[in-house]
Amino acid sequence: MAKKVVASLQKGGGKEHSKVIKMSKSKTTGGFGFKTEIVHNDKVKEWFDKN
Repeated sequence: MAKKVVASLQKGGGKEHSKVIKMSKSKTTGGFGFKTEIVHNDKVKEWFDKN
């Protein structure tokens, strides 16, 4: 499914966006979770700092 998202972003102004994925560990269960979002290339570093 990720390939479809990336392929659809390649048309038009989609090249200015990136799909970012951040892994985080749950303090209660010890398991891992993932946060996924599509952000503008200029905002990638801010997104990782915020999340």
